[in-house]
Amino acid sequence: MPSDQTKTAAPLEPAAVPAPRNNVLQGVGWMLLTGFLFVAVTGIVRHLGSDMPAIEAAFIRYCFGLLLILPVLVKLTKQRMEPGLLKLYGFRGLVHGIAVMLWFYAMARIPIAEVTAIGYTAPIYITIAAAFFLGERLQLRRTLAILVGLAGSLVILRPGFQEINSGQLAQVVAAPLFAASFIIAKKLTDRADPSAIVGMLSVVCVIVLLPGAILQWRDPTLEELMWLALTAVFATAGHYTQTRAFRAAPITVTQPIMFLQLVWAALLGMALFDESLDPFVFLGGAIVIGAATYISHREALAARRQKALEAGK
Repeated sequence: MPSDQTKTAAPLEPAAVPAPRNNVLQGVGWMLLTGFLFVAVTGIVRHLGSDMPAIEAAFIRYCFGLLLILPVLVKLTKQRMEPGLLKLYGFRGLVHGIAVMLWFYAMARIPIAEVTAIGYTAPIYITIAAAFFLGERLQLRRTLAILVGLAGSLVILRPGFQEINSGQLAQVVAAPLFAASFIIAKKLTDRADPSAIVGMLSVVCVIVLLPGAILQWRDPTLEELMWLALTAVFATAGHYTQTRAFRAAPITVTQPIMFLQLVWAALLGMALFDESLDPFVFLGGAIVIGAATYISHREALAARRQKALEAGK
């Protein structure tokens, strides 16, 4: 879900020095809570199924999100926003809105654990994009980590051994878009309050999703509206807690915690939707998150060396 790097490829590791231990513990706690909240969202969307068009469901979810953060929006209207910050909000909302629509579509068609595992590839896409579009050099070890991460995604999808369906393709496309949103969110934490970041995301996503929702609109039932309202509550809270985790601790610390989300997702799918436990999804997810964590570690080392060089000048 990502997003905003323009100069450096240190998208995965914002902190150049180790965070204080109390901040690290806070970051881990916030990320654990984030995992539970986002798994709750996936469970609700899975329950709703494919009866409602994905873009309409995503639009309604963000409309409810706007209602939840009205006090924040009122406060934002009284503040002057610098143009550069507004551009970041706008671009993040655009890519995130498209990604959410694809994610809703995938959630209705493939197991919860598989959606979650494929989503772990986002940091891999961040590093690849930095090399191609930002001119960053890819060292051998980082390149190998990328290849390992992509191999992990192939373990999950197993092309040639099973048919790749539209739900899987939707999530594969959504992953790099979420990666862009992820990076922009991290960048914004240095310049804006977490509540403002979450609030502007909801505003722009509603605008982005509105045209498609109108084209595919069908009247939702009261039950669907209630579930989507609950989705908005959990998702909005999840974005807030994730932003707090980013601010409290380096991503090298919080990112491995994300793997637990796959465990919760698999257990939820088994308990409520009779989804089988696919060992290949867990194996591939472990490979992907391991590669992503290693890349984050290398980014942290590079950032520290750069800071040491600048300090020595």
